[in-house]
Amino acid sequence: MAKKKLPKTNAIRLVEQKRIPYNEYTYEWSEDHLGAQTVAQQLGEDENQVFKTLVAVGNKTGVIVAVIPGNQSLDLKKLAKISGNKKVEMLPLKELETTTGYIRGGCSPIGMKKLFPTYIHESAQSFPTIIVSAGQRGLQLELAADAMAELIRGKFADITEQLSK
Repeated sequence: MAKKKLPKTNAIRLVEQKRIPYNEYTYEWSEDHLGAQTVAQQLGEDENQVFKTLVAVGNKTGVIVAVIPGNQSLDLKKLAKISGNKKVEMLPLKELETTTGYIRGGCSPIGMKKLFPTYIHESAQSFPTIIVSAGQRGLQLELAADAMAELIRGKFADITEQLSK
């Protein structure tokens, strides 16, 4: 049986254009389970290696993108400090698609409408590859974190809350 051909997303087109090696994975999604942890379980991957893309707004810089492990929480104070803002808050969900071109559960750090300042959690550098959304629900992209950072001009930083032990 022939494999169903998936439409190319902006993220995949950009990665291919720059000749960055990648793998793509599909998974079953539902409105109730759009989190990166669910994706990691379905793909059988380490949940520390599956990253989610969050979009915030700084009081000085405007839109900021954060790429963090799916099992962690974004620390808005750390993101504000590293991005040169006094205050950062999450972008309202209703503005996500018009701002980035992507919808909740399918927001990729690659191929947004504009190249926003992007901060990638420093743990991404400890893996040979990381997995991020490929720009649509049910589709993930695996690539080297350094290659992704170069493509989107991302910076590595500690931007998550400390995990309680």
